[in-house]
Amino acid sequence: MIGKERTVFRLVSALITVGLIFVFVFGLGFTSNKEEEEDPVFVRQFRNDYSIYSLNLPDSLSFAGERVPVDYFDVREALDRELLVNTYWQSHSLLLIKRANRYFPMIEDILEKNDIPEDFKYIPLIESELTHSISPAGAVGFWQFLEGTAKDYGLEVNSQVDERYNLEKSTAAACEFFKDAYEKFDSWTLAAAAFNFGRSAIDRQLKRQGADNYYNLILNEETARYLYRILSMKLILNDPGKYGFNLREEDLYYPVPYRKVKVDTTVQDFAEFAEQFSINYKQLKIMNPWLRENYLKNSRGKTYHIKIPKEGYRDYQKLFTHHKQ
Repeated sequence: MIGKERTVFRLVSALITVGLIFVFVFGLGFTSNKEEEEDPVFVRQFRNDYSIYSLNLPDSLSFAGERVPVDYFDVREALDRELLVNTYWQSHSLLLIKRANRYFPMIEDILEKNDIPEDFKYIPLIESELTHSISPAGAVGFWQFLEGTAKDYGLEVNSQVDERYNLEKSTAAACEFFKDAYEKFDSWTLAAAAFNFGRSAIDRQLKRQGADNYYNLILNEETARYLYRILSMKLILNDPGKYGFNLREEDLYYPVPYRKVKVDTTVQDFAEFAEQFSINYKQLKIMNPWLRENYLKNSRGKTYHIKIPKEGYRDYQKLFTHHKQ
């Protein structure tokens, strides 16, 4: 009896499911036809204008002057994946283009001073989206330094000061890492991959797999996608319009002009400190995110340089006009 009841129940369920599917499909078609009858111009325009295209991949491409073998099918497909993701994740990539206009000039300048290829500027863009984010593993800042690595490269990290949030100093520290990695691997591509995976881990996989370059390695998914994510954003930022991103100059984010104030004593309250320069605590922290408390004991009398935004530059129009001059 129980078996018969189950059979009947399953039959009824199946009939209901089929009925619902019929109603959904019929209803969808009816709605579509109704929309076309009510607004045929819109429907035709939508069908003509809204299209998703596959993307043309470049015949040649390089990272830091080193050839990317885009003629390999596996390399080509990996690049295609990241280019599609970043092209059609429009809001995300649009934000990155805007932020890059603010931060890339500073990053490019520090890379150049340290003889690091300019293509390395795309690393903080994919590591942190050019924000002072914190990863689940505890990596911090634009360059996503772990505490131990940050200290190894001379960054101060404690409860009051964390220079992983200092863009200039963390970029300089990243440059030192890249120099060390390049010296080890004689490859800027492997140096970039090592920043994500670690020098020893890359070295171990090169030996284990008998490989001599990044594109011949099997790696964990994050590192396997790493260079292709960099390359896809390089392609998009070098020619946004080609990939459907249309921005006006006024749409971009611009660097905020500032001056530096030297501090070598204790600061009891940064809110009061900010008032001395006609700014508020929020503005102070936006310009100096490496200050992690609202005070600074500074018992050793170390010299710090605190950025103070120039007067009036919280006003967007003034900021935009300044950078057009």
